[in-house]
Amino acid sequence: MRIAREGWPFIAAAWIITGIVAWFWWPLAVLLAIVSVWVVAFFRDPIRPGPRGERYVVAAAEGHVVHVIETEEPMYVKERAVRISIFLSVFDVHVNRYPVDGAVELVHYNKGKFLHAGSEKASLDNEQASIGIRGPRGRVLVRQIAGLIARRIVTDSKPGDRSTQGGRLGLIRFGSRTDVFLPLSARPLVKVKPGDRVRVGATVLAEYA
Repeated sequence: MRIAREGWPFIAAAWIITGIVAWFWWPLAVLLAIVSVWVVAFFRDPIRPGPRGERYVVAAAEGHVVHVIETEEPMYVKERAVRISIFLSVFDVHVNRYPVDGAVELVHYNKGKFLHAGSEKASLDNEQASIGIRGPRGRVLVRQIAGLIARRIVTDSKPGDRSTQGGRLGLIRFGSRTDVFLPLSARPLVKVKPGDRVRVGATVLAEYA
């Protein structure tokens, strides 16, 4: 199983503590071992096959779709867009991946609150990082949003980088949300709805004609 590089300090700490406790009181060590296994699972970083090509927009995160709405996006898309919001629980893969090939033109970080990531208000008020990608069919914005538990957003990108569809974009540590904005002018056909479970880098969020 592939592990995200950010996870190794947490994994090492969890198992060291478990080992120390086992010397003194094994029943508690059993509980800590379960937690340690969860820590390993949390930082898993699978590479999943899926449709590729400029026709497709693949999932930038793993979890459940909580919103599919039309909205104005003034930061990067700069026009009316469809926003697909994916909520990541503490049991989901938390590595984010690029939804399209292209060029990274914007990386912008905003400090903010740590509200429940699934709420509509979180998209405005929570700590977040925005990554603007000039794709084959126009601009695409990915927004990493911290949640109640998340306290660290990792963004690998910087302006001028190339994005590879399905390649690693970054990671959000613990429960969180990822939004993908697609300009309506590009006429994306959304393939998911609220309640759907999506797999990072594999599930098609939208298709272009």
